[in-house]
Amino acid sequence: MIGRALLGLGALVLAFPAQAEWFEASTDHFVIYADDSERDITRFAEMLERYHSAMAFVTSRAVDKPSPSNRLLIYVVGGERDIQKLAGGKSSNVAGFYIPRAGASRAFVQDIRNSRGDGLDFSTTVLLHEYAHHFLIGASRFAMPRWLNEGAAEFFASSIFKDDGSVIIGGVAQHRGPELFFADPVPVDELIDPALYEKKRGKGFDAFYGKSWLLYHYLTFSKERAGQLQQYQISLAQGTAPAAAAQATFGDLDKLERELRAYLRAKLVAVALPPEKLTTGPVALRKLPAGEAAIMPLQIRSQRGVNAEQAAEILTETRAIAARYPDDPGVLTALAEAEYDAGNDTEAVAAADAAIAIDPRRANAYVQKGYALFRRAQEIDDQSAGFTAAMQPFTALNQIENDHPLPLVYYYRSYVERGAEPPENARAALERASQLAPFDQGLQLSAGIMLIGEAKNAIAREFLAPLAADPHGSPAARRARQLIAAVTSVPDGTIVDISTLPEEVETPDLSGAAE
Repeated sequence: MIGRALLGLGALVLAFPAQAEWFEASTDHFVIYADDSERDITRFAEMLERYHSAMAFVTSRAVDKPSPSNRLLIYVVGGERDIQKLAGGKSSNVAGFYIPRAGASRAFVQDIRNSRGDGLDFSTTVLLHEYAHHFLIGASRFAMPRWLNEGAAEFFASSIFKDDGSVIIGGVAQHRGPELFFADPVPVDELIDPALYEKKRGKGFDAFYGKSWLLYHYLTFSKERAGQLQQYQISLAQGTAPAAAAQATFGDLDKLERELRAYLRAKLVAVALPPEKLTTGPVALRKLPAGEAAIMPLQIRSQRGVNAEQAAEILTETRAIAARYPDDPGVLTALAEAEYDAGNDTEAVAAADAAIAIDPRRANAYVQKGYALFRRAQEIDDQSAGFTAAMQPFTALNQIENDHPLPLVYYYRSYVERGAEPPENARAALERASQLAPFDQGLQLSAGIMLIGEAKNAIAREFLAPLAADPHGSPAARRARQLIAAVTSVPDGTIVDISTLPEEVETPDLSGAAE
């Protein structure tokens, strides 16, 4: 897994050129910022749109076009060392990473190169893998076992993009070859049974990702097993446990294991999707003005996530740039974010107002102003008036961008945070936000807790099941499993007091959560 959590980072300096020319490429599903040539960033944006279209075609799943702020925003930040510094971990294996958040999903990748033809840079492969998760979560509300989730992501991330505009789906996952041949093996029976895998897995590096890709690839293209992958997923959706669904669908698992060993040494097939099968839409390219280009390295650091020390450092540098470009709305928006991160609510509101006065469509300016006013409202005596005022920038943003998830989330929070019972329309707003941003785990958890508070226990179990099955085993996933355990067998209409839950509980089989 590429790290998603904010780590305690020290001082961070990214090695951007002093006079970089930054461009913004905007498409239906992506926004890309890069200090690269117009040609390369345009081709990169077109490649990503082809990738999205190819996944939609192969899976027969149409995902609604996201609102502008709910697109995936990608920062191209430099070389491998720059990525590792930005990630903040000690691992030297991080090639890129992705942070899923409602209205603010961010991916950080290395310089654009090899974005055409057969050879993709590994940083791009990482992005394709994470976007596959992003796409699949939005395309289905059914829980996927870990092997299926990772196998599908590896399958699509191995796509090949040809110069004629076609996309080859089902390419060989070359980066998984060494683990399939040399890492600790993971037999099929362990792969498809999470409990058995956890019981038998060793402490060393194993072939889980590679074997997941191999099984997914085989079930996709095997003529002898045609239709089995779809039937397996139907069984899962009907509530069958993963191991039982596999046994019923695939039959003798030892036989399947032998077939996979032979398949690994065979010449694998793939499918080529010609350009006419794909829909990409236009790429809108904008060269950033001098101020916005100058602030971009600091904006990247802010949107990665900061601690108190970093916030103070970034604020000093941001204020210096804002003094040079006092009329640039991009700079002022970044200043509002830096002021908020540093705890300066009054200054954050002033910077956001200045940005909005120049460019009323700067979504992040409304967001940062709303954040600052919400924090201020928690500290005043008349919280009802405070939270009413705090909603004003979010209400204005909702009028500009009706499907932006954050105004919906904060409408609900405007009641909860002052201890008031959210009305029906506020609860509906939170549920709608969770539908718009199914990849935001905190939001999914909040909506699930709301459903439990309404004593809608069956719906809550079904709603939380995809989160509980998160392949990366996040804290939110563990909490979702706790909640599902707490309301399992509890009839609708009976309120469960989840405040007394222990840190860890024994969870039931999650297949029943989708009933």
